[in-house]
Amino acid sequence: MSDTIPDKNYFRIGEVSKILEVEPYVVRYWESEFKTVQPVRTRSDQRLYRKKDVDELLTIRNLLYKEMFTIAGAKKRLAHMKREASSQRDETYQRLVEVKKGLQKIKKILG
Repeated sequence: MSDTIPDKNYFRIGEVSKILEVEPYVVRYWESEFKTVQPVRTRSDQRLYRKKDVDELLTIRNLLYKEMFTIAGAKKRLAHMKREASSQRDETYQRLVEVKKGLQKIKKILG
């Protein structure tokens, strides 16, 4: 299975299914089950997946096929992963705020 996403902004469902190595109907099913995958629709009602959608679908595929989660289990794991990522962003932001305060104190002392 190839986990590399070509350098493009949008992908049609056929391209996504080749990247994921699953049939297009599987991609459509996952889209219906996992609300975090939301492709853009063209006027002719074709799905255009963004890189973030393809990345999310790769994660879903790995949870289902490699880690052997059920659909419900994969949903819970994805939610947990998103909470962890959000928590890490919050911690990083707080560290940056502290660094900024420290630099401002140094600037005040020097200047």
